[in-house]
Amino acid sequence: MSRRTQAERDAMTVEIGYAFFSGALVAAATFAGVFLPAMLLDLPNGAEGVLLRVGAVLGALAFAVRVAHVLWRFPRTAEERRLPSVQPSRPGRTGPDS
Repeated sequence: MSRRTQAERDAMTVEIGYAFFSGALVAAATFAGVFLPAMLLDLPNGAEGVLLRVGAVLGALAFAVRVAHVLWRFPRTAEERRLPSVQPSRPGRTGPDS
């Protein structure tokens, strides 16, 4: 197993921060979307409680799914982070004067 460079460790730190920040935004939007009717309408206490719990559970689930999705897509090795080589625009024509 090779040691990671400082740049690779920094990239992972930024990616984790991004995953948590975007996960928190998605969770807050999910919770607000579910709980918004309780805030805007005069619902019975039981319905408000149900919306509160459903919003919290769905928000937590959305957070976990978003963080897992972002971190799963992050390349694990330096080879995976490299950009693919540029292909010629016309297959079979590799030279500039072809």
